[in-house]
Amino acid sequence: MKRVLVTGAGGSPATNFVRSLRAAPEPVWLAGTDADPYLLLRAETDSRHLVPRAGDPTYLDVLNLLTEREDIGLIHAQNDAEVAFLSEHRDRVAARLFLPARETVRACLDKFRSFETWRAAGLPVPDTVLLRSEEDLQAAFERFGGGLWLRAITGAGGRGALPVQDYDTARSWLEFHKGWGSFTAAELLEPDSVTWMSLWHGGELVVAQGRKRLYWELSRISPSGVTGVTGAGVTIADPAVDEVARAAVLAIDPHPHGLFGVDLTYDRQGVPNPTEINVGRFFTTHQFFTALGVNLPYAYLKLAFGEPPPPFPRPLNPAPEGMVWIRGVDFEPVLAPAAAVDAHRAALEELRRALER
Repeated sequence: MKRVLVTGAGGSPATNFVRSLRAAPEPVWLAGTDADPYLLLRAETDSRHLVPRAGDPTYLDVLNLLTEREDIGLIHAQNDAEVAFLSEHRDRVAARLFLPARETVRACLDKFRSFETWRAAGLPVPDTVLLRSEEDLQAAFERFGGGLWLRAITGAGGRGALPVQDYDTARSWLEFHKGWGSFTAAELLEPDSVTWMSLWHGGELVVAQGRKRLYWELSRISPSGVTGVTGAGVTIADPAVDEVARAAVLAIDPHPHGLFGVDLTYDRQGVPNPTEINVGRFFTTHQFFTALGVNLPYAYLKLAFGEPPPPFPRPLNPAPEGMVWIRGVDFEPVLAPAAAVDAHRAALEELRRALER
């Protein structure tokens, strides 16, 4: 039986990974670690272990000791901090990892560096500048015509993100976050965004699936409207997304190996622009695809252990189109065809017409 250690096991991303492996056609022993003792108790793994935070002087020694005691064959991290740490110290990790090259992980975790790489490669990207000073901020407002998007160059979950329309608000936001030198300003794109989750092995694309975000969960309590928590998403198969996302990965690493989740936002011309790559891990709601018969974590597991992955109907977008995954705090996710949503909207319109009769 394969034995896997999952870090950040009490978080939603890791839980969806665990649930996907529970749905695999072979049993897998899963050990879970977390640096938060409360979140740890939510972990759905076979064993649970409290560990220091990544970067703590004892973190790797504790992880390696647990790896030895649990006879772990693979360590999988589901958050950026641990992906970054394990990537940097991969030569000292006591079990196999399935990660892209060290330099690739560094590039993907730096959003401004990714932007510069994509711009140099001629990909469509939102015009972006690094904000080192108030002069840079003033120039950004002049360049982008009065409105811009602020965000931190590292971190997930919409960290530090805020759309702003005036200089004073932007400056106050940057001062509050101590963001000079670590934030960017970009032109505002359209609200529609897509994630292209892809699995690569030895430079070859194994499988990729597109998903369009329909709304952010709890968006009304976020100043930017972005929470990093998808409320609902729908499967898509868009050749334009496939082309740009694939090019975005290859621009960063011509020999990709492992997981690359490309986030793209549409511009005013309807062209998808890459904005970041979540590297070495799955995006939070990947159990969505598993429920549709596309178990990407199981394919990842097989490849990590040197075995052929399960067959998919096709490498690009094997899941059926137009399926919606709806989720929220304290609710079991719901899988439904997009037509079911449309039917309820049509029924409401019929009720409104009846009121007018």
